[in-house]
This record gives sequence, C-alpha cells and structure tokens, in this order.
Amino acid sequence: MSHIIDVWMQQPNPRFLEQPFLDSLRRWTRRPELPCPTLEDTLRVMDKAGVGLGLLSAWWGPAGPMITNDEVAECVRRHPDRFAGIASVDLSRPMNGVRELRRCVRELGFRGLRIVPWLWNLPPDDRRYYPLYAECIELGIPFCLQVGHTGPLLSSEPGRPIPYLEHVALEFPELQIVAGHIGHPWTQEMISLLTKCENVFVDTSAYVPRRFPPDFRDFLRTRGGGKVMFGSNYPMLAQGDCLEGIDELGLEPEAREAYLHRTARGVFGLDRS
Repeated sequence: MSHIIDVWMQQPNPRFLEQPFLDSLRRWTRRPELPCPTLEDTLRVMDKAGVGLGLLSAWWGPAGPMITNDEVAECVRRHPDRFAGIASVDLSRPMNGVRELRRCVRELGFRGLRIVPWLWNLPPDDRRYYPLYAECIELGIPFCLQVGHTGPLLSSEPGRPIPYLEHVALEFPELQIVAGHIGHPWTQEMISLLTKCENVFVDTSAYVPRRFPPDFRDFLRTRGGGKVMFGSNYPMLAQGDCLEGIDELGLEPEAREAYLHRTARGVFGLDRS
C-alpha cells in the first residue's frame, strides 16, 4: 500500500450533506444532491489514487455536530490501518470542548483537533479557542483549521492568516498548527507565516495542482520542504484528482516524500502507538 497520507478527509452522512452551507458546492457541481459514499466507496477511491492513510475529520458548528466524533471513531475502528481520527468540538462551550477533546485523544486515539473558523464566524485568535490550544499542547496533538476564502456563502475574513493566525502562532509557539486549503487569496500572507513560524504548516486540500497559485507552487518547490502536506477535502474532491499533475510541480524526491507523507507522519504523530 502506498505511503501517501491525506490529511483532510470527511466521511459524510446525510446530516452533513444537507447543510445549507453546501448550496454553493451544489451549484458549482450542478448536482442538486451531493453523493453520500459508503466507507467501502471511500476505500476504493483511496486505493485507486494510491492513498494509504486518510485522516477523517469530525465537524461541529454552532448548531451542533454534523459528523460526530463517535461516527469518525467507528470508521477508524472498522479500518484502523487506513484511517485516523481528527476531532471537532463545541467552540461555544470551551471547557466542554476540552473534555470532549481529552476523550477523543485518550480513549478514541484521535490525532488532532479541527475547528473551521468560517462556520463560527470567529477568527482563530478569539478567546474561545484558547483553552483548546492549551489542551492540544498538553495532549501533544496539532490544531487544524481552514485558511483563505470560503466556498460556502459565508464570510472569508476569519480565514485570513495575518493577523489572526499569526497571533495564535506567536502566543502558542508550542502548538503545531496545520492550516488547510492553501490560504488563497492571501497566499503571500500564508507563505510569510510558514517561513516565519516553525510551528505552522499548511495542506493543499480543496485544490488540484494545476490550480495552485504560482507563488505557492514556487514555495512548495523551493523553501517549502517540510511545511506543506497533501490533502484532498474528499469527497468534495477525489484524491486522484488532487494528485493529477503532481509530476509537473517539479519536486525533488525528498520534497515529494515530505509533501505526500513524511511531514504528516511527524506532525500528527502517526508513528506513535
């Protein structure tokens, strides 16, 4: 099985796919109903693309969980060699969120926490995140989030890397941060933050290589070794589509290995039992 690791995936359910924020995706894809793949469907897509391990994320918004942590844990239980879990928690009740995060990591074996700022319309330097950052450090897991514009018709402002994410990176230097979705149209802000802060990483989920911004492509090929990870945002994009054209990026073998799996293994502690 391939060593490729996909750091941003979802195993959706009907509750998730019925969310109004996906209306723009339905319009773009010209599909009034988004498909709801089975776990076996997901494994077939991964196998076809040569992806060995996927990090499945729970989703939690102001109205409650859309993909629960226990649903993710069940997927991991069924295929522990193919999936690892990424938790999500209630940001409106930070201490409840801390307790749930502890459960996810200590009992369910999850490897990270993801909060999507545009869902909450709260940038990552809002006070409600801070107890969760401290707990991520204590648990030895990374904090994951979205950066850049939003596809859904909600404000993109919480996804701006500077100043919001910069504040977090500087105030919590022990916290490993994985920013998803490249950061466009603030790509230079994201590159600046990646260069400046040792604890900040980015993944390329939601983008295919031919759509990487030129400055981001140059960063990945040169200074970005060890800072960029592969992600798909499956099922919104299939892994095969996100890997098509990777040879044209001109990555040296070491940079290619770092991008496709080695950096993710270190940041998410995937070699730990």
